[in-house]
Amino acid sequence: MKKRRMTALLSAVLLLLTACGPAEEGSGGERNRDISRELEYEDSMELSYAEKFSVDYYTGGFALVTIDDSERYLVVPEGGSCPEDLDEDITVLYQPLDRIYLVASAVMDMFISMDALDVIRFTGTKADSWYLEEAKEAVEEGKILYAGNYSAPDYEQILAEGCNLAIENTMVYHTPEVKEQLEKFGIPVIVDYSSYEAEPLGRTEWVKLYGLLAGREEEAEEAFARQQNAFAAIGDAEDTGKTVAFFYITSSGEVNVRKASDYLPKMIELAGGHYIFSDLGAEDDTASATVNMQMEEFYAGAKDADYIIYNSTVDGELSSVEDLFGKSGLLKNFRAVQEGHVYCTTRDLYQSSMELGTMIADIHGMLNGEEESLTYLYRLE
Repeated sequence: MKKRRMTALLSAVLLLLTACGPAEEGSGGERNRDISRELEYEDSMELSYAEKFSVDYYTGGFALVTIDDSERYLVVPEGGSCPEDLDEDITVLYQPLDRIYLVASAVMDMFISMDALDVIRFTGTKADSWYLEEAKEAVEEGKILYAGNYSAPDYEQILAEGCNLAIENTMVYHTPEVKEQLEKFGIPVIVDYSSYEAEPLGRTEWVKLYGLLAGREEEAEEAFARQQNAFAAIGDAEDTGKTVAFFYITSSGEVNVRKASDYLPKMIELAGGHYIFSDLGAEDDTASATVNMQMEEFYAGAKDADYIIYNSTVDGELSSVEDLFGKSGLLKNFRAVQEGHVYCTTRDLYQSSMELGTMIADIHGMLNGEEESLTYLYRLE
């Protein structure tokens, strides 16, 4: 956290001034930053792309985190105390946050990127389901303990080990009793919304939030800068005019595709391609980044796509186009299949949240026939 030192005299003067009357409404911008008479707003975290969280800094090293314009958290520096007049809806996070239960697997790569695995004590993913070597080894060696998944945490273990924060993904809203139970036990819960960012770098910029929580702000800035440089290295890729479909087939036979506003279609555009469902979700105001459609509807919209990419992060990697046909014979009629432009993602793509620049480079390589450099994509024969 940024170091903000004030003399005792100035602190006392500010305290007297702010205690003279009620807190003012909305000190600049749309957010109400006047959360306590004991805290004076200083400035805010500079964010270039992320829109699903914000951070406001206060005197004394305090920080207010707002997620999805609704959930608010006050980060209290080590040794600090919570203001007595804090709004009841604000969850208090006391630093150090060094025994975290990390359920949102896509966030692990952010902690790895800033060398902060030491603050993760529990995970909701078993060792054999990790594709990030650092995380896999930490679980195998017992440095990080498996404590149950999002719907069935091992409460006894989590409490016994002194968990002081749970980071969940939005799946926890399907089992709200879990979030309620964790909070009942005094364990604050943050729900990660990074995958809902419209811009690829917006998703990556969440590393700054986790850097704040872990006390690794400088390292987080450096990790984000590396990804910015990776994006800059790609530059404005020349428009290839090629269309791309990105999807997977659910266990019920429906096709899951991304809305056009999602970060992944933006990555396709940055790589010089065009997402085949360019208007999908324009009239849908739900928070979900994906849409399920019947295979017939998918066929009508994507049969003439120049390239198709199968998203293996949900149901596993495919070995051949025959594996793909096993999910639906209708795929044989796709133009991309007939022209040999069928690709699959590696399973570690979703967990590799700090490698989006590499993924864009992969898509660019796919569109330009430069397959020798692909990392997270491979062609299906």
